[in-house]
Amino acid sequence: MSPSAGGLVVFLLSVQVIQSQDGWRVNYHQTDICAAKGSTVEIYTQRSGIRPSDIMERFWFTKEKDGEPVDLRTDSEYSGRVRYTCSGMRCYLHVTDVRESGSAEYKLTFMTNVPGEKYTGSPGVTLSVTGFQVQVRRSDSTWLELTCHSSCVLSDHPGYAWYKNGENIKNGSSLSVSSGSTDRYSCNLRGYSGQRSPAVYGPQRPSVSVSPSAEMLEGDSVTLTCSADANPAANYTWYKQDRTSDRRLLSEEPQLVFSSIQSSDSGRYFCTAENQLGRKTSEFILIRVKYGPQRPSVSVCPSAEMLEGDSVTLTCSADANPAASYTWYKEHEDSPRASGQIFTITDFTAEHSGNYYCEAQNEMGRSNSTLLLITESGVDRTTMIIHITRWPLLVVMMILLLLFCLWTRKKKAVSSTTEPHESREAVEMDLHPEYENLSDMAAQREDPEEQV
Repeated sequence: MSPSAGGLVVFLLSVQVIQSQDGWRVNYHQTDICAAKGSTVEIYTQRSGIRPSDIMERFWFTKEKDGEPVDLRTDSEYSGRVRYTCSGMRCYLHVTDVRESGSAEYKLTFMTNVPGEKYTGSPGVTLSVTGFQVQVRRSDSTWLELTCHSSCVLSDHPGYAWYKNGENIKNGSSLSVSSGSTDRYSCNLRGYSGQRSPAVYGPQRPSVSVSPSAEMLEGDSVTLTCSADANPAANYTWYKQDRTSDRRLLSEEPQLVFSSIQSSDSGRYFCTAENQLGRKTSEFILIRVKYGPQRPSVSVCPSAEMLEGDSVTLTCSADANPAASYTWYKEHEDSPRASGQIFTITDFTAEHSGNYYCEAQNEMGRSNSTLLLITESGVDRTTMIIHITRWPLLVVMMILLLLFCLWTRKKKAVSSTTEPHESREAVEMDLHPEYENLSDMAAQREDPEEQV
């Protein structure tokens, strides 16, 4: 086997002797041959005991149909890639661009001029066609060792050539690269223009697909799939990102399956792809599961016991996707009192007392809150104000009554020095509405003539 412009050429010379009863012989050299994928193989045999005049037809084959050999030239898998030549006692088979599917046992058969008489040199030559693979082994925490591998041992091995992103960088049996490298490495036989090994490289950024891609409803079966271009093939891990910076490991498979997805499964997910050469993380995917409203909760401000004239605000909230709309009802009433998340009652009166509830509704369903009792206090604010203002008025009246009693006693003390008609006049004057306070009454008593 030697390099050439068109690839490697493998020459097979027969030495093993296969002899028939008539003395016909075909000499095969090697029974097992290894050739590089894409190379050219040339097989030839040495026959004896067979006169050229006895041969009507000769061809090579690997398959039989209905017990008869199939000429390689008529096999579609070899179309345009095989050629036969014979010179003297030697016959040649040329196969170009050999493929891994061409690994088979090749035999030469002769058709003679005697009807029904033929001869096949058997067993034939077994050809194994190999490609090249880069094997990755971690040598330490920062370095990897790459080796070029073939499935069979090549004859006259010329050594290997190494390529980085398509450019030849080194010849040798192995190559050391740093862990986490984003470059692509491949190998081939040195001096060989045929097909190189598949390149090895770390994962590209993974992509995530969701099935079904339509909206998700509670109870549906949902599958998330992580995929990344990588060689060797990547291993996958699924995580769910919590509201904090923590992440929760869910699966170490390419697919994350929810057989019956729930509202609690809503959230942000991501996956990682990793092989020996590196690791990459996908973007977040947001999962929103549609579900009907959970039982609403109601808050009251300022409280559930109101005074007449107060203002009270009720707020309804329910977990739902999509967001719920809200309607307010009073118990035993068919017509709603209000719509919207917030319900405000201004100027509260006794008629507003009773049980209230809200209804949350979206396209997935509806749910009612528990009853909320709002009552009126036994004493309203106006009554309380009157009670507060009556106390100082009573005190004033008591003081006035006390002063009046004192004045009456003083009047009786001086009544003995006055005429009866004067005393009556004084009393009448005291009760006249024009006297606004006791000080005016006292001044009048001291100077009665001036008053007249």
